[in-house]
Order: sequence, then structure tokens, then C-alpha cells
Amino acid sequence: MQEPVLVLNATYEPINVTAVRRAMVLLLKGVAQAEEMHSSEVHSAAHAHRVPSVIRLLAYRHIPQQSRALSRKNILLRDRNTCQFCGAVFPSSELTLDHVVPRSRGGRSSWENLVACCYRCNNSKGDRTPEEAGLKLARRPRPFTLHTSRQLMRLIGHRDERWRKYLFY
Repeated sequence: MQEPVLVLNATYEPINVTAVRRAMVLLLKGVAQAEEMHSSEVHSAAHAHRVPSVIRLLAYRHIPQQSRALSRKNILLRDRNTCQFCGAVFPSSELTLDHVVPRSRGGRSSWENLVACCYRCNNSKGDRTPEEAGLKLARRPRPFTLHTSRQLMRLIGHRDERWRKYLFY
């Protein structure tokens, strides 16, 4: 039930990725229709429903300029669970958030100053800037934008061929 489902606006524009459970609720409420289906099914006492892979909202939703809340989860999502200093990929539980400019030196907790970092790199960096610690950032940290969301949709979509025609590869 946690399999990702691509959500399209009424105009077929990709706007979100949600879990099967939420997608099924939208389908059953008549708010969306399934565009692509998985081969698996979800069973209730009286019915069997095929699991959607892509759903489309029936009414157009205006999506305002999106920005995500600054949170550990969103920083790790933006950085794809990759340490921004050594480049290794880790489970969320093995990553910390690092202030590029340390808070003790006036660094703020912002999208532009927080990166995902493994414990080893975080300990070696300590209370220094990356340059002082001899470390180099893989990417300059940026806010999580709609463009970032679409890139993540494409990455997730590589696992499901049914998403390709909606993500403009």
C-alpha cells in the first residue's frame, strides 16, 4: 500500500507522487481516475480493485508556486539520501544534517545552508567550514522547488515504465 503512484492534474501535468492508499481514496471518491494500473490488486470484503500506477484528477487544480517546509525529511529527499561530502548513499537513519556555515559562525538553518551528511564526514568537519575541513560539497544546496519535485518524480519513474509518457523523458 506504500507503492508510489504518480498524480496528474486534469491537464496531464505531473503534480505529485502519493501512496496507493491515498490514490485509492481519490479514485473511490470520484475525484480522480486511473490512467495506468499495476498488475496487483487490493481486496475488500466484497470487491477486488486493481492498484493504480498513475491517476489523473478530474478537475483542474491550480498549483501555486510550491515550496516545501524545511525539515529533515525534505533535506534528505532533496539530497537523495546522499552524503554531500563523500557522495555515499545511506539509509535515513545513518545521515545527519550539517550546517555548511556552522551555526556558531552565524550560519542559519535554511535550505541554502543545510545538507545531508554521514556521521563520519560530519565528525571530521566539526565546527568548521567545508574549505577549512578540506571537504568539498557535491552540490550547492538549494531550496526544494517544483523543479526538484519533478526531477524526483523522474527518478522514481525509472522503476515504473508506465510513468514515462507522463514525465516527458
